[in-house]
Amino acid sequence: MEKVKVFLSDPQVLFREGIHFILSGEDDFEVIGETTSNQEAFTLIETNPPNIAILSMQDAKTSGAEITRRIKRNFPSISVILTLDKKDEEQLFAAIKSGASACITKDTDPEFLLDIIRVVAQGSYPIMEEILLPGLASMVLAEFEELTAVNEQIDNLLGSLTPKETQVLTTIAAGNTIEQVAEKLDITEETIRRNLRLVLNKLVSNEQARALIEAAQRGLPAIIAGAGKRAGKADDYVTKAEFNEFKDTLMERLKSFIGELT
Repeated sequence: MEKVKVFLSDPQVLFREGIHFILSGEDDFEVIGETTSNQEAFTLIETNPPNIAILSMQDAKTSGAEITRRIKRNFPSISVILTLDKKDEEQLFAAIKSGASACITKDTDPEFLLDIIRVVAQGSYPIMEEILLPGLASMVLAEFEELTAVNEQIDNLLGSLTPKETQVLTTIAAGNTIEQVAEKLDITEETIRRNLRLVLNKLVSNEQARALIEAAQRGLPAIIAGAGKRAGKADDYVTKAEFNEFKDTLMERLKSFIGELT
């Protein structure tokens, strides 16, 4: 059986070596590299891509969420597990949107760690279970509400919640367990998880698309200035036709990008 290739990155050397030691005792895993920083991790992953990258959410220069987004853009097949010092809803939400498959705390039991890695290696997303927490369900609802106005300005290219997904999230946010949600909405727990998986996909897709939009906005002044120079105009001037051409090009790139993510 082919071994699951794992890359490790954590600034706490003892913790990272602890994971390495645990994995070295298993026949189905192979640690192919490790480092102390997420930025260096990305460089090494580019050279020798693993099946799974276990990275630190807390990094002095590049957060776990940021490096996960970069990995998922460039290597969609690599699964990412992020480690946290402790459970924190803000960090969990950032991890969910980044495309991470799972989050674990640094006091995780070794057997549970192995179970999580094996489940992730099979293509599952244990991180989806975090959306069953009322606080995180509320954050998800707020996220989609915040994007409503933005979405209208870009021809509704971003994912939005269906009525059923909204209903499921609202019921979870009210403090109900998955069993209670199933009973109140008269649906199965499997249906609830299927809806949450769709919500998870939309969150990740929207986050990547929003990063592209923000990057385009930051680069717009330079693009406009460049267009003005090429046309022999002042640097701070661009015609309406040139701006519309830029906007249309951006929209096409965004549509293509979102299509690849969904």
